[in-house]
This record gives sequence, structure tokens and C-alpha cells, in this order.
Amino acid sequence: MSNWLIAVAAFFVGLVVVVAIVGSLLPRTHVAGRTLHTQRSAADVWPVIVELTEASSVPVDVVERIPPYRLVSRVKSTQKHFGGTWTIMITPTPVGSTLTITEDGWVSNPIFRVISRLVIGHHATIDGMLKQVAKRFDEEPALVGE
Repeated sequence: MSNWLIAVAAFFVGLVVVVAIVGSLLPRTHVAGRTLHTQRSAADVWPVIVELTEASSVPVDVVERIPPYRLVSRVKSTQKHFGGTWTIMITPTPVGSTLTITEDGWVSNPIFRVISRLVIGHHATIDGMLKQVAKRFDEEPALVGE
């Protein structure tokens, strides 16, 4: 085996070790939230949220359901690498409603923690769902929150 192959292999092993160390320093838990302001009523937003939640590729259990204002779901305990809850609140406003999604989650694997926080971002799935809601109503997805 040539020296350059050994160097490349050593680089990748070192990279994985560094990512694992950085990940172990990141907190296991996180809270992420975003809000979408829409011109639609809570009654209009509710069925869209329910449909998108049911179509999710992540298996969840519904913990609380108060139509058309609140839906809380929890990642099924069969998921071992990540989990947590999503609290979806729909609040009426004079010109429509606000839709807020808050994720209270955890990521067990330190390497996945780095990917989740620094590569993908904790808001990615929330942003995706809120953008789908805005698209359904032919509105601009102006998202607010940390």
C-alpha cells in the first residue's frame, strides 16, 4: 500500500475522531422553534397540519390533540438515535393565524449530533413543514424564530 493511501485513510479516521469529539461536547438535547404567519384561519390550517404530520416519514404517537389549535406528537420509542416531541400551536390573529412548531428533541449519537446541529440544522424539518403549509395556501413562507 502506498504512503498516500495510508495518509488518506489516516485523514478520514482522524476526521471521524474529531467529529465524534465535537459531537460529544454538544448537548444531547435541543429546543428549536419557528412561526409562520398566515392569512388563513386556524380551522383552515388544522387539516393541512394533520395531513402533513400523518405523512411524516418519522413514526410518531399523538400525545395531545385539541382541534384546531394544538397538536403534540412524540417520536415513537422504537427510534433509538433521536427522539422528542413536536408541539404545534395554531393561534388566531385578526388577519388569519400564526402557526408555531416547537421541537424539544434529543440526538444520542455524537456524530449524528454534529450533523443535526451543524450540517442540517435543528430547524430543517420544521422549516420544511411550515414552507409546505405556506405553499398550500399560495403564501410566502416568511418564518420567524430561533
